Amino acid sequence: MEQLAAILLIVGCSEDLASCQQVPAPVPIYASAEECEASLPDAVGSQIDGFPQILAKCVTTEQPQGTRLTWNISTEGHLFASAKSVSDHLAQLDAPVSRTSN
Repeated sequence: MEQLAAILLIVGCSEDLASCQQVPAPVPIYASAEECEASLPDAVGSQIDGFPQILAKCVTTEQPQGTRLTWNISTEGHLFASAKSVSDHLAQLDAPVSRTSN
């Protein structure tokens, strides 16, 4: 099985989570999910200034370069994220659209 790399996603939010933005990670790419997870306490601690709420997640990917992260935060305050290669995303945009009529 191929080892997956990991991208560290850090999101800073207002107290009520109504306003959030992605925050640059000190080290954004890791060779493994384990390395990324081990870095979370230090990475989150370094980003706490200016944001009452900080959420972070390690997102695994086969190829971290050229990867687009998408994320959202649930009403319960859970960070959900996924990674998709930019080339896969562009291929979907170029795919023909099928339409059905009623």
